[in-house]
Amino acid sequence: MQHKFTYIFLLILILSSSFVVVKNSEVALSFTLETTQTAFEAGTTIVLKVATTKEIKPLLYCSNSYGSTLLTPIYENKILSYTFPSNISSKIGVIKWELIHEESSISGEFNIHPKQVVSSMETYIGPPSIEAGGMDYSMLVVIPTDSLDNPLAENTLVKTKYQFLNLEKQDDIYTKNFIAYKNIYSQNKSGRILVSSEALHTNSKEFSITVFPAIPIDFKILASRSHAYADGNQVTTFSTSVLTDVQNNIISDGTFVSFFITNDKGSILNTSGTTINGVATSKMIHPDYGTQWTVKAYVEGIAESNTITLNYSQVVKDFKVEFSETNRGISVGPLQSFMNQMIPDGLEVKLFVYKNNRVLETMTKTSFNGFVDFYLKPDVFKNDTYSIVLKTAGLKKTFNSKILW
Repeated sequence: MQHKFTYIFLLILILSSSFVVVKNSEVALSFTLETTQTAFEAGTTIVLKVATTKEIKPLLYCSNSYGSTLLTPIYENKILSYTFPSNISSKIGVIKWELIHEESSISGEFNIHPKQVVSSMETYIGPPSIEAGGMDYSMLVVIPTDSLDNPLAENTLVKTKYQFLNLEKQDDIYTKNFIAYKNIYSQNKSGRILVSSEALHTNSKEFSITVFPAIPIDFKILASRSHAYADGNQVTTFSTSVLTDVQNNIISDGTFVSFFITNDKGSILNTSGTTINGVATSKMIHPDYGTQWTVKAYVEGIAESNTITLNYSQVVKDFKVEFSETNRGISVGPLQSFMNQMIPDGLEVKLFVYKNNRVLETMTKTSFNGFVDFYLKPDVFKNDTYSIVLKTAGLKKTFNSKILW
């Protein structure tokens, strides 16, 4: 009888165990999010906890703007714990995650915001030079970042500070789309603007903007010379008034000024100079014959000067020409200046040899001690009759039917 009861007890125990196994196998798999926090500060440890009805370890798929990855959980007491790596938890933005299993799935997202402590101030400014007058400007761009190199939150206050001459100013700007920016306009005067910025008691380094003078306005010129004689030796100096812009700023050194000289024959000469302290000077040697110069200067394409007129008096009134016995040696001189002194060395004398109204040869020499000598070589000019023309200091002398032998 006792064995019968023992058998019945074992049978009941086996049936009960089978029922429990069948019951457990019929439990549906489901996931329940235990973590309720949806916003984290960059750099903190993020652990996502998910409750599960079965002892399994599915991977968690997560992605942000830097990429995607899969996380492996730790299972303990029906809780799956997913720890996010630092390369994800230290970058601000939205992180999307999804836990997928063939029987069930769960998904969500959370935000990582920056630390509200400025570690560095990324500051950019440009262009580094602008034009005076209040129309041109440079842009200041500030990106305050935390210790993990994340830009700070929207509407973070950034104080911008400026110093120019005796003016000091401060403006408040706020970050938008992680950056703060400000247009810094020039003043009417030229000089240097010093710029800095501050966010959450952290200051940037000093930056500078150079304010150059604007383009020059029309100006005046004048000429100085030791005398008004056309001796081909002395120098006339041209100079400008102080070149300024419309705000009366002296223009930058090195501005190029061209002087154009038109003589009474319509020929144009050109000389040039660059400004120093707003004044440009240039020189031109006197003409060697009497003429009138009309002079005008330009900062090309920008500004121009008034027109001045200079008259140069003829100094060489006449000159002598002597031929050798064979007419092959020709001596010109003495060439005398306005006080009957010998003309300074370097006066140009030209000789033209004609045959049947056709130029055979042109020879050019410069004076020395008031004289110029030419020689017509027999191997170039055969014994024959030629016309000889001499020109110097705007004067001309012609000798027809000269027989060379």
